[in-house]
Amino acid sequence: MLKIGALYFAVVFAAGFILGTIRTLWLVPRLGVRLAKLVEAPIMFLVVVLSAHIVVQRHAELRRWEEWLDGGLLAVALMLLVEFTAVLWLRGLPLEQYFATLDPVSGTVYFALLALFAILPAPVFYWRRGSRGAPI
Repeated sequence: MLKIGALYFAVVFAAGFILGTIRTLWLVPRLGVRLAKLVEAPIMFLVVVLSAHIVVQRHAELRRWEEWLDGGLLAVALMLLVEFTAVLWLRGLPLEQYFATLDPVSGTVYFALLALFAILPAPVFYWRRGSRGAPI
């Protein structure tokens, strides 16, 4: 479970880091913060879905959906740990100011994507196992 969560986190974090850089440098000056984040969100949605499929496919040794849910929850915990420590420290923001400056629209989309990121490996595993006719 630790390996799964760490791998899933690493793939999504790397993609988010690249997309966040592109968003910050090129989209925000042209579209503004809210619209830039909303343009990035569907791409991150696809990254999360593809990452869940890849991780489930590569680690078929896990047999219970609960293990996959634990891996997803670990991955989101790692994401929040990075977000609330290193990122806020680099930006010089206290946690309260971070939440106070969140846009209500793009912030809601971000937290919805985090929730999807947390749970998606379990239903992907369930679907992939069921589609092969294997017992769940």
